[in-house]
Amino acid sequence: GHTGARRTGDIGFASLRGGTVTGDHSVIFSGAMERIELIHRAEDRTMFAQGAVKAALWARDKKPDLYSMADVLGLNNF
Repeated sequence: GHTGARRTGDIGFASLRGGTVTGDHSVIFSGAMERIELIHRAEDRTMFAQGAVKAALWARDKKPDLYSMADVLGLNNF
């Protein structure tokens, strides 16, 4: 639905799904006269399934707690 104009300081986002698109993801940093875009295009859902299996295997011996993908990927060890 239409949410109206963003307030100053708000971060805007949009979501679109349809057709055969597996996963197109964009992050846009936009200024007055320029923008930087980071784009990821997934061609197959297999990689998402592989990530879910990796996370499940990592979590199987962990005690109940709040974890993130940074934990699964070892990014909190730096």
